[in-house]
Amino acid sequence: MEKHYAGYIGILGYPNAGKSSISNVLVGERISIINKKAQTTRHSIYGMVNGDNYQMVFCDTPGILEPKYKLQESMMHVVNESLDESDIVLAVWDVASRESKDNFIELLSKSKSKKILVLNKIDLINSDQINAEIKYWKELDYFENVIPLSALKRQYFDILLNEIRNHLPEHPPYFPKDQLTDKSERFIVSEIIREKILANYHKEIPYSAEVRVQSFKDEETIIKIAADILLERDSQKGIVIGKGGRDLKRLGTQARHSLERFFGKKIFLNLSIKVRENWRNDDDWLKKFGYKKD
Repeated sequence: MEKHYAGYIGILGYPNAGKSSISNVLVGERISIINKKAQTTRHSIYGMVNGDNYQMVFCDTPGILEPKYKLQESMMHVVNESLDESDIVLAVWDVASRESKDNFIELLSKSKSKKILVLNKIDLINSDQINAEIKYWKELDYFENVIPLSALKRQYFDILLNEIRNHLPEHPPYFPKDQLTDKSERFIVSEIIREKILANYHKEIPYSAEVRVQSFKDEETIIKIAADILLERDSQKGIVIGKGGRDLKRLGTQARHSLERFFGKKIFLNLSIKVRENWRNDDDWLKKFGYKKD
């Protein structure tokens, strides 16, 4: 009987390093939302890549940060869990980053897993700079390998996949081979709507907003969805709704179009605005949104 290899691969890095973009390219589907704003990813999101004799379970995680409130504490807990539980850590470093390399290494040192370093955004620097980055990281003698790539241009992912495959432990598949992600349809809906909030609003709104899907009815020719956008203050409602409801309507239209592309079906989307004061520091609400466990 042919051997089978499977493992969990945690994707870690600072905000905007390109973790979600890399995860989406590797998995071949857009299961993680992408935005230049920090804290775009709040949950861990599994995406599966399967071959005849292997299964890679990629775990996209929130960006590394210093927590300022309970939601961010929960996000960093996800990062630390991934460090503990991954068979392979895919450490993503933005070659244009001004973050501390020493702090990055210190965090990674908490994990006993095999580590592969991904140097992302090489399209932003020249070949001499790329070679200097590779030399610096390789001389640390800390990683199994250092792989430069461009998530934006989808370059060198074949090299990265081969490297990961070489380090997978022997194990049966963890998930059915036709399964794309561990997340439910409702979760995908809430993330797509939140992606549009990140794209359309500024300052505190994207960080104060959460989406809760109240109903998901998959009928023969249409999917009917009702969702609440929860905010922290009454003063934020008018900003999200906009004059004459214009901004909320634009948000709903953009979300509906993305949902129709994802599900391949006509979507009816009903959005409501609700306020839950200080939900980012409220343990009960964090549990309801899946950021904390009982």
